[in-house]
Amino acid sequence: MTEWLISLEGTDTGRTFALWLAVLAAFLHAVFGALQKGRFDPWLTRGAIDASYAVMAAPFALFVVPWPEPHMWPIFALVWLIHLIYKILQGMAYTRGAYTVVYPVVRGTAPLFTVAGAFLLFAETFSAVQWLGVLVLLSGIYGLAIYNLRSMTVARDTMPMALGLAVMTGLFVALYTTFDAYGIRATANPFTFLAWFFLIDGLVMPFYALYRWRRMADPPDPLALMKRGVIGGFVAYMSFGSIMMATRLDKVGEAAILRETSTIFAAFIGWIALKETVGPRRVALMALIAAGAVIVELGGR
Repeated sequence: MTEWLISLEGTDTGRTFALWLAVLAAFLHAVFGALQKGRFDPWLTRGAIDASYAVMAAPFALFVVPWPEPHMWPIFALVWLIHLIYKILQGMAYTRGAYTVVYPVVRGTAPLFTVAGAFLLFAETFSAVQWLGVLVLLSGIYGLAIYNLRSMTVARDTMPMALGLAVMTGLFVALYTTFDAYGIRATANPFTFLAWFFLIDGLVMPFYALYRWRRMADPPDPLALMKRGVIGGFVAYMSFGSIMMATRLDKVGEAAILRETSTIFAAFIGWIALKETVGPRRVALMALIAAGAVIVELGGR
């Protein structure tokens, strides 16, 4: 499978495959965000998810995939640091603001910085048509956040801080997207990067979650928490693995833009699972997001 994936790099088939991988990552990323924001404290859910995917990754990293080349260890160290800061900022944002407001701001901020990072690191450029698509997509994403903010009736006093944290989180989404793309391209076997990433990335947050759980007056049932963690671990594998493969097979910036259609999926998840309303204005804004992604994709062909 590894040889087949590598053979797709730079081909039309690889580009099409990358497109579908990015859309799959968008859906799964919205699911992942809802899992972290849902029933339990976001910090506990994050710790349970990280513990789950680290345990699942360990046998693959240690015994299945080739070991990382020596030059990969400094890359893994920086990847780990960027992701740790991202998770801290995300947890802080989710505990202060509504998911349907915070999530679109995070996802709307990320592609701008990612496109800039892809230009600096990979010399990728966008055509005028693609930049038009970016503007259309971002107008839909930020429009969705503003609409959701205006309809909020609770936790409005903490929203300014939540929005600031969401913008910072978006910056670190761009950092990890760009640098992770560099990392997966720097090793001969992409599955080596993925297995070792999940092993290393899951080593910190579980300890903080355990500390937080022990200090709670009424801690949640650990079995129910870990059940959500295992589900989230599988979702993380599929989501992160899909977007990383997409960035290896095609342009990083285009994959990042397509992933931001996750806000559409997030809105539907908020409607179905979190019982949040989706009216005609939200539908129109989601259509704008989808149109922007289509323009970006068609403008690059």
